[in-house]
Parts: sequence; structure tokens; C-alpha cells
Amino acid sequence: MEEQLYGREKEAKLIESYLQSGRSEFVAVYGRRRVGKTFLLRQVLDKHLCFSFTGMANTTGTEQLRNFNLTLRQYRPDAPVCANWQEAFVALQRFLDRVKRETKVVLFDELPWMDTPKSHFLSAFEHFWNAWASARSDIKLFVCGSAASWMLDNVINSHGGLHNRVTHEMLLQPFTLGECRSYLHARRFGYSDKEVAECYMVFGGIPYYLSLLDKEQSLAQNIDRLFFSPTGELRNEKENLFRSLFRHSEDYTAVINALSAEVKGLTRSQLLDATKLNNNALFGKRLDELEKCGFIRRYEDYSSRQRQTVFQLTDPLCHFIHSVAEKNRHHDEEFWSHSQLSPMYNTWAGLAFEILCLNHIAQIKQALGISGMQTSVYSWRTPADAGRGAQIDMVIDRADRCVNVCEMKFCREEYELTRLESERLEHRLYSFMRYAEPRKSLRLTMITPFGIKQNTHSHLVQNEITITDLLK
Repeated sequence: MEEQLYGREKEAKLIESYLQSGRSEFVAVYGRRRVGKTFLLRQVLDKHLCFSFTGMANTTGTEQLRNFNLTLRQYRPDAPVCANWQEAFVALQRFLDRVKRETKVVLFDELPWMDTPKSHFLSAFEHFWNAWASARSDIKLFVCGSAASWMLDNVINSHGGLHNRVTHEMLLQPFTLGECRSYLHARRFGYSDKEVAECYMVFGGIPYYLSLLDKEQSLAQNIDRLFFSPTGELRNEKENLFRSLFRHSEDYTAVINALSAEVKGLTRSQLLDATKLNNNALFGKRLDELEKCGFIRRYEDYSSRQRQTVFQLTDPLCHFIHSVAEKNRHHDEEFWSHSQLSPMYNTWAGLAFEILCLNHIAQIKQALGISGMQTSVYSWRTPADAGRGAQIDMVIDRADRCVNVCEMKFCREEYELTRLESERLEHRLYSFMRYAEPRKSLRLTMITPFGIKQNTHSHLVQNEITITDLLK
């Protein structure tokens, strides 16, 4: 089982601890589509399960209830036919009362699909937990679902009958770069560290996407097959992804499309202008949900002598689809292979590598030896009236009064600092010192795949971080 759960050892241990807690538990697991929620729960819970039910997508309440009746009869052949969800949960209670186990584990997979219009599923489910299960010490109730907005509204942040009833919530995150490498190497892929990084820059550490890769094909061939062939499994993944995660998915898609077009990010007011959505609490909720599911981040941008909150796309797959897949207007089935030396590839790779770095701040801090130190991570630009402008995409402001000014560069070999590039970097450092932090020590930090080539300009760099560091 350990090999099958690469990257999920911590979550598996937590679930095992919940099973042994000595009290009833209500555990809500959520996360984006394809991240491995069901796989994790079934791998850990399989031998403990007393009852498991999976909701059906895009069907009626009558069909959901019929499916529940059929499932319950697999566990208890004499179970009554239930006419509504209240009767269904009473029947489930009676079945669990008859189970001769000290701990009774129940799994509801794709819980949001069960809540069909006018079905009263949620009120019956709330009553099942509040009036029966929570009063016992032997019920371990696990629920999960990809519809993140439903899970957050109705279970985790519920203001109704389930308010503060969840004993544990678990947001399942994509694999890190290091976990991607472990997964691929365990399956005998011969990818180099650079290819593993490029794989992450396309698929974003989503286990299901990695499972679609064929080890007999190169990475470029795999990407062509999955995105650009007529039967490619990921041809329509962006649309399917947001429809499965969020109700009113068009609002979320509008935000993602706007941020895809502005790679450095947009403020809330700029996002409202770009999306034409209403400026209300619901818009803020959409942003919160996208951030919690890992599609975007919010960061502090110091410009115009004021601190502004900026929202930026940090999902590699969405960036790849916008920057590459949607550019294949001639339906070339080998579009990616044919684009390896193109300006489009270079533009995509530079920004995708920045996203990879932004998703691995913990690894960057570890490489700098400051894992336990309090830091602020933000972007910075010179004020609009400062004359010649300068921009720094990642600043790590440290509690020890040092600042790491980070430059992220993707290249196929060691990065060579030219005279012109060194002058640009010196101007950025000078501008930051003048307008932002004149009393702190600055350390120019280069983050590249293979490090810096030593020459007459490389002395400018105080810290080097490579793919090897990001893989830890």
C-alpha cells in the first residue's frame, strides 16, 4: 500500500489516527478534481469499511435514492425500500447497529451529487450525524467530493445544521515536484530531473494526470497524445474541471481566463473590470474558493507607494492550456513536439517555471537555510513616478533583516549572466534599495534548473537554487 500512496503518507497517517481516536469522527475530505481523494480514502479505509456509498453525477433525486437502496441491500439483503432520505438514514442506522465491530466506518463519496433539488438530502444527513452518530463513540464518518464550493458551503463552513460539526477537514493538495519524481521513478519512467520539472510545469502534480503518462513515450509525445490527439483524455479538461468543482462554474472560469491573460496578476478591481462580474460578497467568495483549491494565490504587491492585494494564476495546467493548447488553431496532433524550439515554448516555459517556484516556497526557504524563520513573500515594482521602472517577481523579506531578491530563469543548461543582464539586475537591486528597503541587507538569489555559469558577472549572485533543491 505504501508504494501506491506516494505523496500521501502524511494524510494516510492522519486518517489512521482518526480511526483510533476512541470517539466518533466526522471527516470531510475535499480538493480539486483528479487529485486522488477517493483513491486515498479507499486505500486506507478499505479493510475497515462497514458501508460505502457513491453519489451519481447528473441524475435525479429518485435515481440517487434508488442507488442508495440497492447499495444498502448489498450489505443488508433484508433492508426496506426507502421512499425518502430520512427513511434511508434510519435504515442505515439500523444496519450499523447490527454490525459487530468496535469501530464502524462509513464513507460517502461524491457527497455533493446526492444533494439534488428538493430531495431534502442535506437535512436528513444533518439529522443522521447530529441526532445519532455524534452521540456515539464508534462511528467514523468520512465524506468527500470534488465540488469544492458545495463542500465548503454545506459541510466545512456550514451555517446550518452542520455548523462546527466536522471534527477534521482535509484539503488534498497536488503532489510537490519531489513527490512527482518519486511517483514517476517508482513506475520506471526514465525522466531526468529537468523533464520531471517540465512535467510538473504542464500537469501541476495532479496524480490522475500523471497516471495517464506512458513510460514508452517521451514527455513531448505524451503531451501531444493527451492534449492534441482527437481522442486525447485532456482535450477538454479545463471545462470539465471547473464544471465538476463549482456550481455556476462560468464565474470561476471567467476569473481564470482573466488571470491567464495577465500573468503577473490583477487586483480585485481589475478583475471585476475584466470579468464584468458583480462587486459583492459572492465575488470575494469565488476568489477564496479558487485560492483554497490552489488555482490562484493572493500576494502583496508594493507599487504606487501603497500595498495592494493582487491575485495571480498559480495552476500549471490552466497556464499550459491558455499559453499553449489554445494556440493550436490548425489542430496539429504533434503541436507540442513541433513547438520545442519556438518563441511560444520559451515564453510558456519562463512563466511556467515561475509558477513552479511560487508553488515551492517551502523548498526555496529550506535551500536558503531559513525554513523556521518568519518571512513575508511578495512581489515589488517601482512606483509609477520613479522614472525607469523595475520589477521583482519574488521577494522573501526575512525576520533577520535580510531580503532575498529572487530571479527565476528557465534554461536548458547553466544560466549565463551577460553584461546586459547583470546591469538590469543591478538596477533592480538599486531601485529596491532606494524605494523599498534601504536599511536591510539584499541578497540576489537566482533560481534556475542547473545553476549559474561562472564568469565575470556571476559574482553578483549570493544564492543559487536549482531543480535539485526544489525536488527536496
